[in-house]
Parts: sequence; structure tokens; C-alpha cells
Amino acid sequence: MHLGQRFAVTWQRWHATRALVLLPLGLIATITVVDIHSPESVHLGPLLVVAPAITVAIGGVWLTGLIGVLAVVAQVVIAVFHGGLTTPNHISQIIGLAILSALAVIVCLVRDRRRAELAQVRTVSEAAQRALLRPLPRRLGVLRISCTYLAAAKEARIGGDLYAVARIGNRTRVLIGDVRGKGLNAVGEAAALMGAFQEAAHQHATLPALASALDRSACRYSAQFLGADDEAEEHFITALLLEIPDGGSVARLTHCGHPPPLLISRGQVMIVQSSPAPPLGMCGLTQDIRTSHTFSFGAGDTLLLYTDGLVEARDSSGAFYPLEERLPLWAKCHPDALVECVQRDLLAHTGGDLRDDAAVLAVQRTAMAHVGHLGSELVGSDGRPMVDLKRH
Repeated sequence: MHLGQRFAVTWQRWHATRALVLLPLGLIATITVVDIHSPESVHLGPLLVVAPAITVAIGGVWLTGLIGVLAVVAQVVIAVFHGGLTTPNHISQIIGLAILSALAVIVCLVRDRRRAELAQVRTVSEAAQRALLRPLPRRLGVLRISCTYLAAAKEARIGGDLYAVARIGNRTRVLIGDVRGKGLNAVGEAAALMGAFQEAAHQHATLPALASALDRSACRYSAQFLGADDEAEEHFITALLLEIPDGGSVARLTHCGHPPPLLISRGQVMIVQSSPAPPLGMCGLTQDIRTSHTFSFGAGDTLLLYTDGLVEARDSSGAFYPLEERLPLWAKCHPDALVECVQRDLLAHTGGDLRDDAAVLAVQRTAMAHVGHLGSELVGSDGRPMVDLKRH
């Protein structure tokens, strides 16, 4: 941090706490005046230690040190008016106050260092989020996409929930998942699965084949990196895979133990039911039998995908968040507005206290042509490339 930045931060802190600084200063002045005008048998000087103790909570190291010095000076002034500096009582009071003031400065210094470390951790976690959960394109093929990620830990921005999209010719494939567990293991598994999805999505013709490839990838990761973990056998990833062709009015879904998506069509909200299959990463504990379910997904329809942290969030009375009841209120919203409304309503329901990470992803099919894969071509509602007039 440059000198100018340090000065700016120091000035902002001082401006915010200058009113509170009057409290320890007032205590020092009051105790000093009252003690000087009190009989010698009354000793109020030891109360001066309250001033630097209070300052620890409202100021930084320099302010705490300054208040401590003023408190010691005030104790010296009291000693001068009551028998001089050579009396054992006053000498012990001055030394004790100086030691306690120094301890207050040390406590403040340790606290500020912890704050700096926490700020650095937050910066790193934000960088990790940008690297792992990169913002999804708002428009891809014939789709509008919006998403949000809410981390349960206030100190972190990323956990085991994940989402990703891949453009395959005239189709878009979508992944949303939830890694069982917390901490770095969950983050590592989420990152590995998203990387595997981006590669495997281009190599497998069907969603069941893609899901099986992701399952094998999750098992390899678990065997290689989680082999020493006592709970490695309990690690798994629930996931949903979607494939949405540009042409037609259908979408395909493969279910891997994840909460089913909600379809908003013509103002109505319905659950997209499909045959359930085991989560990813079960590693041979169950049969890998996965199917693809085709359902209607026309122009103007919206799919809401989410992780269980959304529907399992509780309010103060223990009631779960009623997503299916609330969603019709925003059935006509743009995906961005829909995700924002769900997020705001969820935080209001829980009072801002999330016990689990929650990811929300809204996907809407449009009737108009949009930029295709990587913006290199324009595709119409039938999935065929359109002529870019600007090139001719």
C-alpha cells in the first residue's frame, strides 16, 4: 500500500471514529479533574486504564497508543498534586498504567493484523471465484442466461456449488452441481468437475454418455486427491445436465441426484420430472444407469436451476424456503430480474443467515436469433447459420 493510500485509509478511519474518540478523552479529563479536587484518601487514578481499553474497540494502534500516553500523563499530573512522584503508591500506579496501556496497543496491533489477513483471504477467495466460477455469458445461442452464487461463509465467496455452460455447434449444454462437503476439498472437486465438463461436453454425443464421463472423472479425482481422507468414500456430487438445441422447442435433461429444475411456461410453474440416477462420484457403489429425458421448452419459457442450499434454507421458525410458491410471482420476469428477486427473497426469508451455499441459474429460450458460439456466427431459431450482413 502506497503512502498516499495509507494516509487516505487513516483519515477515513479517523473521520469515522472522531466522535467516539471524545469518550476516552472525556474520561481522562473527568477522572483527572475529580481526582485532583478529591481528598488524598480517594484514588481515582487507576480508573484511567479504562480510556486505552475503550480505544482498542474504536481506534487503531496509533490512536490507542496516544490515548495510553495521555492517560499516563494524567496519572503523573495527579501524582504531582497528591504527594509527588516519589511516593510508592503513585509510582506503582504510573508503572501499572503504562504496562496496561502497552498491552492495549499490542492487542490492537494483533487485531489489525488479523483483519489484514482476513482481507487478504477475501481477496484470494474472490480471485478463486473469478477463476473457477467465471461469469456465464448473458446470451448464448438462442438463450438468455443469468446466475448468482451465495456462499454460506461470510469470509468466503465460493464453496462446493458449481455451474458451467458449453456451446456445442448449434446446441448449448448446461451443468449445475453441488459437491457434498465443505472447505478446500469441496472447492477442488467443483473445479475438477467444471474442467472435466468443458472438455467432455465436446466429446460425447449424448447427455448420459457425458454424465458417465463426468462420473469417471469424479472417481479419478477422489482416488487421487481424497484417498487419505477418512470420509473419501462419502464424497459425491449431485448434478443436472441440460442440452438445449437452438432449433425446435425441446430440451433434454439427465438427472444425477440433484433437485429437479422448475419450468416457467405461459405464467405457470411446473417441476420437470425425470428418472433419477445416482450422483456423480459414487465409484462403483451403484450401477451407472443414466437416461435422458426430453421435455417441451419453447420460446419465452424459462428454466430455473438451483442447488439444495436454496430450497433447504430456513427462516427463524425453521420453515424451508418455499421456492415453488414464490416463483409464480416472478413468472414474467427477465432472467436477470428473476435471479435477483429469488436472491433478495431468499435473504429476506433467512434474515441473511445462510447455512449452506446456494447457486441459482435461470435459462430462457428466445424466439430471436442471437450470436452463436464465441460470437463467430449468427444462428436462427432453426439452428442454421444466418448471413451476417455486416460482412458483405
